[in-house]
Amino acid sequence: MRAYIFPGQGAQFVGMGKDLYENPKAAELFEIANQIIGFRISDIMFSGTDEELKQTNVTQPAIFLHSVILAKVLEDFKPDMVAGHSLGEFSALVAANALSFEDGFKLVIARANAMQKACEAQPSTMAAILGLADDVVEKICAEIDAVVVPANYNCPGQLVISGSIEGIDLACAKLTEAGAKRALKLNVGGAFHSPLMEPAKIELQAAIEATNISAPVCPVYQNVDAKPYTDPAQIKENLIKQLTGAVRWTQTVENMLANQANEFVEVGPGNVLQGLVKKVSREVQTSSATIA
Repeated sequence: MRAYIFPGQGAQFVGMGKDLYENPKAAELFEIANQIIGFRISDIMFSGTDEELKQTNVTQPAIFLHSVILAKVLEDFKPDMVAGHSLGEFSALVAANALSFEDGFKLVIARANAMQKACEAQPSTMAAILGLADDVVEKICAEIDAVVVPANYNCPGQLVISGSIEGIDLACAKLTEAGAKRALKLNVGGAFHSPLMEPAKIELQAAIEATNISAPVCPVYQNVDAKPYTDPAQIKENLIKQLTGAVRWTQTVENMLANQANEFVEVGPGNVLQGLVKKVSREVQTSSATIA
């Protein structure tokens, strides 16, 4: 079975999507997006600067556009299941026809703006923890008397934590003492997928609740619990929880594999998710061989 996966923030690069514009259907969608967002985001994507592309109000919509428009023009796009990493979940929902292109794009714009406001309201950050078991990271984060939580379960041995600057600094020190190979603070604007995103969640909730979501053409594996969903009401509820909940990517890939996914196709800029899928698959195969 074929699983299509959609990347999140960080996958952007100058020139992304430029080749797609030669396709008339893609060009039409880019022009619709330019009208909705109020500036020519396609120009920034195709020939802007790295600095322009890094702006929050550009980055998330740009990755969404590249991913969704690519899915729309792929002739053999027939997903048996889909999933997206953080922002990529919106791309996955549009690709699976649960959200219209226009509604999905408007939600992504609202999400980017709400997250930016939350970041400006309280300085915060994230850090990648390498080489420790998830339960060790979870335990140490829970013991710290400051805001710090597991945020992105990317693959075995790679978990990103999120929280206040004080919380992240304390956690990095303790996790290094506990044997982490690396505890690397990330160059991000805020504590995504943590309780500090609550103001953004409240703002985005109103927009999600006002948006029509239909039953997707295939199961959508959602970040908050890594399970497949087709019921629009449940999809909405999980989408609202996503900003403050962890991205359970490791568990998502494990569940897709358990449900017979034998081909993963990354749709969008870069190939980061393919690398994570390989690491999860390798761990699953090792565990299966050990059990056998």
